[in-house]
Amino acid sequence: MNSNREMLDRLFASGGIRLGRGSIFDLVLGAKPPGFDFGKVEGMLLGLAIGDALGNTTEGKLPSQRSKEHGEIRDYLPNRHVGGARVGLPSDDTQLAFWTLEQLIDDRSFVPQRVAVRFSKDTIFGIGSTVRQFRDNLQRGKPWEECGPQSAGNGSLMRIAPIVVPHLRTGGTDLWVDTALCAMITHNDAAAIAACMSLVALIWDALDMTRAPAPEWWLDRYVAIARELETGTAYVPRGGKFQDYSGPVWTFIRDKVASAYHKRLPVREACDEWYSGAYLMETLPSVIYILMRHGHDLEEAMVRAVNDTKDNDTVAAIVGAAVGALHGKAAVPQRWIDGLSGRTTDRDDGRLSELISRGRTTFWNFPASPVRGIMLIN
Repeated sequence: MNSNREMLDRLFASGGIRLGRGSIFDLVLGAKPPGFDFGKVEGMLLGLAIGDALGNTTEGKLPSQRSKEHGEIRDYLPNRHVGGARVGLPSDDTQLAFWTLEQLIDDRSFVPQRVAVRFSKDTIFGIGSTVRQFRDNLQRGKPWEECGPQSAGNGSLMRIAPIVVPHLRTGGTDLWVDTALCAMITHNDAAAIAACMSLVALIWDALDMTRAPAPEWWLDRYVAIARELETGTAYVPRGGKFQDYSGPVWTFIRDKVASAYHKRLPVREACDEWYSGAYLMETLPSVIYILMRHGHDLEEAMVRAVNDTKDNDTVAAIVGAAVGALHGKAAVPQRWIDGLSGRTTDRDDGRLSELISRGRTTFWNFPASPVRGIMLIN
């Protein structure tokens, strides 16, 4: 038996993982066919990194304040870390996602302990409180599976997309096992793990699509998966107009996003209703709503995420991974690729291009097409 599956079985039996055992764990995936376009995976990875880089210079600002200061952001803003140059630099979203990919490549599979250790090696830009506590727990000698706090923040969701890469050629059911374990490394919370599994399912399906799905698909598919995985925990909003709500995150998303879509609210107005910060009750409805309204247009979806949400680097990274998987690298504006530093630390320009190429060689084994234009910074 797969050792990760054995680990997950033990965690379910002991209650060590805060998650319901939904039917998705029995969903058998077909391997991607020989003619599969790996450019879709490149689009997913670049979309994540570019969304993060477009947003992180104004992350945490209310959309109204950001708009007054910058107008509509459609390109990288001047960055103080590189002397005011318009360069796309990473925050923790890109770092943790590509460190995950790096470790997957080195191990040729997902080994939870080694990914956990990789997260603790380098400085994390803008580290969140949950990931900081995870690192503190690991450094104190706790087993990796006991290090992730119970937190419904978005810090696991923002980094989860690369977990699909080792499963492209194999399919099966192991992707669901690996996703659950990878999520709980830093966030051992039912809503957080359910969100990661639902997003991975959306991405896996989007990789096969030749055209954008009906807008309702994003919401319906998310809810169908998450409703079986979230446990009985009740979550409450911390901002916005729905502060009388108490219940599952998936129910909140189902009702509030559907209502906003029925009203055809602009993205900013909808996201202001539920507040668009780093809490999953804010991030998730924002992501799903943007995909429903603009998932057919990669650039517009990412621009709306960057401009119309508060935790805009993370919302844009998640949206970017989803629309990148749907539309592929060919749909990513070349100016965004040209201006991306390709860093995962403060000293490794071009690293993203290298990791994407190695990921293709390791898990797909076709000749890699270089990612043109990633900027090197002196």
